[in-house]
Amino acid sequence: MDRQTILLQARQAGVKLVRFLYCGNDGLIRGKAAAVEALDGALEAGIGLTVAMQSFTMLDRLAPDGTFGPVGEIRLVPDLDTFAILPYAPKSARVLVDMLQLDRTPWPICPRSFLKRMIAEAAAHGLRVVAAFENEFYLARVDNEGRFMPFDRSNCFSAIGMDSANPIIIDMVEALEKQGITVQQYYPELGPGQQEISMQHTAALGAADQQLVMRETVRGVAASHGVYASFAPKPFPDQAGSGCHIHISLWDTASGQNVLSDPSGRYGISPLGYQAIGGVLAHLRGLVALTAPTVNSYRRLQPRFWSSAYSCYGPDNREAALRIPSVFWGREAASTNFELKPCDPSCNPYLALGALIAACLDGIKRGLKPPEAITVDPATLAEEERERMGAARLPLTLDEALVALEEDKVLTEALGAPLAHEYLLVKRAEVESFKDQGLEFELDQHFYKY
Repeated sequence: MDRQTILLQARQAGVKLVRFLYCGNDGLIRGKAAAVEALDGALEAGIGLTVAMQSFTMLDRLAPDGTFGPVGEIRLVPDLDTFAILPYAPKSARVLVDMLQLDRTPWPICPRSFLKRMIAEAAAHGLRVVAAFENEFYLARVDNEGRFMPFDRSNCFSAIGMDSANPIIIDMVEALEKQGITVQQYYPELGPGQQEISMQHTAALGAADQQLVMRETVRGVAASHGVYASFAPKPFPDQAGSGCHIHISLWDTASGQNVLSDPSGRYGISPLGYQAIGGVLAHLRGLVALTAPTVNSYRRLQPRFWSSAYSCYGPDNREAALRIPSVFWGREAASTNFELKPCDPSCNPYLALGALIAACLDGIKRGLKPPEAITVDPATLAEEERERMGAARLPLTLDEALVALEEDKVLTEALGAPLAHEYLLVKRAEVESFKDQGLEFELDQHFYKY
C-alpha cells in the first residue's frame, strides 16, 4: 500500500488519529498516534520516540542499569502494508512500525528488525518460515470491590460458554476479518471465562504482526462490550493458565515444499525436521526467557497443567514442550508443523518467533539429533527415566530462564549484543521489582497489561 492510498482511505473513513504501534522489551504494546492532518509526513518520516522506551519495564520504570535514558531518539517508521482502519475504535486506524536510527538504518534494539534478520537468515539457507500464534485469554468483569472475576462459569469447549460469549466473540472475529486476519478456530477453554482463538498461518513476519493486532483487537472489542480481556499467563492463580502456542513450518524456497514433511519418516517428520527439533530442545531453557518472559509466566509452566514443564517432544503430546501435531486428511504435507507450547501472550512475538527460528536453524546447521520422542505425560515418568530421555525440567522462574538465555551464545548472538543486553537488563529489573511483593501485587500488575 502506498501513502496516497492510505491517506485516501483514512479520510474516507473519517479517521482522526492513526496509531503507530510497536512491542517493547517488556512485551507491552505501545505507540504514538499521528493526527490525520499530519499523517502524510509521519508516514514518510516516522514519529520520534525516545530511546529510553526500550529500557522500560512493564511497571513503567527505567531499568536501573538500563543503557538508555533522556538523551537520544529513534523514529517509529511505519510498514505501510500494515495500515488498517480499527473496527473497534471509532475514527482510528493503525500501522505497525520498525524502529530506525536517525541515519535511516535499523536500530539494533528493534525487535521487529531482529525477526526480519532471522527470516533473512532462513532464506539464505533456502527456507521460508511459516507460522501462526494460537492465543488463550480470559474475559473478565469487575466485582463490587473492584476485583477481576471470570466473565462466566462455563466449562471447557461447552456450548453454554459459546452462547454466553457469542456477541463478543462474533465482534472479535468480524473485527479481525476487517483487518485482513483469518480466524481458524474458536472455543471456550478450560478456565471459567477463558477463550481460545487461533489464526491462520502465514509468513513469519505477518504472523508476528497478526499477534499484535490480535491482542489489541480482542482487548478493544471486549472493552466495547463493557468487559476486560486479559492475556496474562496466569491471571487467576487457581485456574488454567493462558498460552500462546507457536506453530511453525519450514518451506523450501525453490520447490515450495514443506521440508518438515516426510511420509516415510517417524511421525511423518523428515530428517531435517528432526534436526530443527534438536535445535529447539538444545536451546529451550534460554528460549523460554523470550517466550515465557514475565514473572507471572512461571506460574503457568507447571507439570500436569498441559502447558509443558519439561524439555521434550512427542506426537500429539500436549505435555511436551514441542508437540508434533497430527496432520489433516488430504493436506498431510501442507499441515505438517511443530507447536511450541511453553509460550504465552505476554511475549514480544518478534523476539519469541525470531529466537525460535534461530534455534531451528542451529539444529539444522549442526545436524542435531533429538532424543527419542516421549509419548506419555513426562511427569508420570521416574526422574531417572526422564533424565535418560533428556526430558529436563524447564526453568522454574524467570530469573533462572534469564541466566540460561545469557549463557546461550547462539540465541544472544542471533539477537545481537545490544538487544540481548537490554532485554536481559529490563527483565532482570522486572524480577527485582516483583521480589517479595506477593501474589496480589503480581496479579494486579499483569492482569490488564497483557
